Amino acid sequence: VQLQASGGGLVQAGGSLRLSCAASGGIFAFLSMGWYRQTPGKERELVASISSTSSTNYKDSVKGRFTISRDNAKRTVDLQMDSLKPDDTAVYLCAAGGNWLRPSTYWGQGTQVTVSS
Repeated sequence: VQLQASGGGLVQAGGSLRLSCAASGGIFAFLSMGWYRQTPGKERELVASISSTSSTNYKDSVKGRFTISRDNAKRTVDLQMDSLKPDDTAVYLCAAGGNWLRPSTYWGQGTQVTVSS
């Protein structure tokens, strides 16, 4: 499974961004999918994940602001990020496969999200 993330960028606090991860290979409909983020000096942390049946799981600090969704026909998983805060600044990575609460079998490259105050 190969994963290609896109959609990062620079946004002001309070703004929105939408990340997208396109998967190739594997049977996408069966894959758990997730978004992680990482900042220098900190551990990688799970932001949101979605199961093959579209159950969702979120990091507490993004609940109500971020929404993860999947489109099995397009083989994509999106992360809609609203009300962004400077603390959301990080490299965001897409992952797939394994336990749906923490997908981590396959990894894509990161996409930078920078939120200015």
